[in-house]
Amino acid sequence: MTTSKTGNTIFRAASLVMAAFVVNNLIGLVRQMIINRTFGTSAALDAYFAAFRVPDLLFNIIAGGALGSAFIPVFTELLAKEDQRDAWRTASYVINLLLMVLAAVAFLAGVLAEPLLENILTPWWADDAALIAMTARLMRIMLISTVIFGLSGVIMGIHHSYDHFLAPAIAPIAYNVGIILGAIFLVPSFGIDGLAWGVVLGALGHLLLQLPKLRHYQPKLGLRINFRDVHLRNIIGLMLPRTLGLAVWEINFWVNTIIATGLPTGSLSALTIAFQIFTFPQAAISRAIATAVFPTLSRQAASNDLAAMRQTLISSLRSVLLLSIPASVGLVMLGQPIIALLFQNRQFDSNSTRLVAWALTWYAVGLVSHGIVEIVTRAFYALQDTKTPVGIGVATMLLNVFLSIGLVRVFDQIAWMPHGALALANSIATTLEMIVLLVLLRPKLGGLNMSRLFSGAFQTGIATVAMAAALWGLQLLLLNADQRLYGLVGMGLGAVVFGAMVLVLRMPEGQQVLGMIRRRLGR
Repeated sequence: MTTSKTGNTIFRAASLVMAAFVVNNLIGLVRQMIINRTFGTSAALDAYFAAFRVPDLLFNIIAGGALGSAFIPVFTELLAKEDQRDAWRTASYVINLLLMVLAAVAFLAGVLAEPLLENILTPWWADDAALIAMTARLMRIMLISTVIFGLSGVIMGIHHSYDHFLAPAIAPIAYNVGIILGAIFLVPSFGIDGLAWGVVLGALGHLLLQLPKLRHYQPKLGLRINFRDVHLRNIIGLMLPRTLGLAVWEINFWVNTIIATGLPTGSLSALTIAFQIFTFPQAAISRAIATAVFPTLSRQAASNDLAAMRQTLISSLRSVLLLSIPASVGLVMLGQPIIALLFQNRQFDSNSTRLVAWALTWYAVGLVSHGIVEIVTRAFYALQDTKTPVGIGVATMLLNVFLSIGLVRVFDQIAWMPHGALALANSIATTLEMIVLLVLLRPKLGGLNMSRLFSGAFQTGIATVAMAAALWGLQLLLLNADQRLYGLVGMGLGAVVFGAMVLVLRMPEGQQVLGMIRRRLGR
């Protein structure tokens, strides 16, 4: 496949995944609107978010990003060699082993829920027996979803290896719909427990939506596990460093949870809601592009085509910059009015809006860094090097913990809302991680065309400045108007001004989008 065809294939796949992520994010916003308008930034919602930490930890370190980064390169390599039998036998071993481990660990976590909360995750709540009991109950319910997501995660990796992105991309929509159904139909009868059961329902939808397409590959799955299988051992070996890195990342979230539960009531909810809003553009931009580009990078690495890898990587990074730079500025300038527009009511009052917007501002500072790290780590994984990015990730996340502790004290001393310090620490640590990863990747690929990357960043910066100026002018014009009106109009104006500037500057990415639209209309 030529470089041009490869680029077009990635662009189409990324566009499809991005569109699905945008739809999912919109549904996710509806989910958050319902939850936030129902619970505000209350103690019950604090308990729900705290309970989520353990199931999320187990899934991420055992079956989430660790599995994908190890499974896809090995499975893709076997498919490229047309070794279907070994590929599916390896997939069977992975699925069976994963389900056994997840079920055992989830059961153990459920049994030890109260001690985990009282001594590790929420020690500030140890004297509140009712709050601890509610959080433990929510945790046990949501641990069911962890096992379901384990199987769903492997199937997602199989789809990606076959260059099928639609089913995995729309599966998260089913997850959000499940939580929405729980919030609407179960919460009135079961309270906050209904929200936890909605998570389980969403996980089932996430799995079931991916099964029909799986049949087209004619899978040959079995119930055995062979620990001597060389491919299974390779996957486990690749997973271990990544698992360590994700464990440290999750520990950072645990530290944030511990610190936030010691801050004024609602701080944990505000921080979590802000991060969820932050992940909407982060997922729609960098995660979509990374998902689409990873199988291509894996094939190019398998054939040792470093020139093609460099081209693919820089094109992907330019696309991330094109979208994440204006999104970062937009979140800072429009964050508070958008939050008010989406969530504010009697339960989620103006103080809740202010708390969430403050944390979102500091998260937004790191949006570009998060996007670049998402892509660059995929290049390392494609080269079947999980140790380097994990080592850097461990170091930067440890730095994140120390920054979180130190910056909270600084913010508190200067009378700033201290939970914002936790978001700033995340952005600083991720930016340092981005810089180090780029430096270390360069010799592995025989250099990087950084001048092309910098030129894209410069052009995007010009377009973003024009967008920011338009938003500033709009803010002056609507100075005495409801801030929600400014948020609604600002989103449309910012997108139009930025898009126009991209076309005026004749950026290749903008021309590619325009060409795709013309081809669609021509049909």
